[in-house]
Amino acid sequence: MNSCTPVDNVLDELLTLLKLEKIEENIYRGNSQDLGFGNVFGGQVLGQALSAATRTVNQTEKTDKTGKTDKIRGAHSLHAYFMRPGDPAKPIVYQVDCIRDGKSFTTRRVVAIQKGRAILSMSASFHTNETGFEHQEPMPKNIPGPEGLLSEVELARQISDKIPASIRNQILCTKPIEIRPVNPMNPFAPKKEPPDRYVWFKTIHAMPEDLSVHKYMLAYASDFGLVSTSLRPHGRTFWNPDMQVASLDHAMWFHREFRMDDWLLYVMHSPNAGRARGLNHGRIYTRDGILVASTVQEGLIRYRG
Repeated sequence: MNSCTPVDNVLDELLTLLKLEKIEENIYRGNSQDLGFGNVFGGQVLGQALSAATRTVNQTEKTDKTGKTDKIRGAHSLHAYFMRPGDPAKPIVYQVDCIRDGKSFTTRRVVAIQKGRAILSMSASFHTNETGFEHQEPMPKNIPGPEGLLSEVELARQISDKIPASIRNQILCTKPIEIRPVNPMNPFAPKKEPPDRYVWFKTIHAMPEDLSVHKYMLAYASDFGLVSTSLRPHGRTFWNPDMQVASLDHAMWFHREFRMDDWLLYVMHSPNAGRARGLNHGRIYTRDGILVASTVQEGLIRYRG
């Protein structure tokens, strides 16, 4: 992905990036994008790995000769470990192991490979659409809506002189997913704050109707800013030269249907930090307070001061 794709094409380019190319049975290849982090963005590998797994699972309702119907199975959870940093200049190969196809659940294991070595290992589970008991954690009250909030790109433009020239263009370009922080922090002048972060986000244009695409797009977006929540109580950000910050693992559960082209609220909280690691929880809501997904991530927050 180019560092500054024309606005009209930027979402289409991301959708293509996540779609993947099939190169052999249960083997897929995806290009990489350079977001200015030095390494491949973890959310890209998550989204592509879920996309690869989804390609091997039934996405259309089928009836065999005996009259047995195999219903559509959507992803309901994923559990991933980041093993090595990825090179944004090289593609990534995804090998899918079709572990189990049960009566209502399907399990897949995906290994992302670059330069002959695994950079991510992920398990994903898919489930038919069943009905059952319903309850959810309510959306926090008194959170301002997205209207009137500045996007992360607009906030970055206010401090553009402090962004290293080598990555300034990538940071300031229009992104396919617009993120509007509710409680932003100046990354170059951080202050100690509670371990909570709230952001609204959505794609900048309409998305395809296929709900599986919305899920792997949400997996991609769910990695933005989650690990940095654990740095807020310590007055640090990943921009600090004395910090080494990286995602170590990522778990995600999809609870209900949603659309990535409608505003979603990401509620993030860090309950613990210790031994150079920070734990972060996330809940993702629609505008009307429906809980659609949950995340948990532990990240490396190594201080070298």
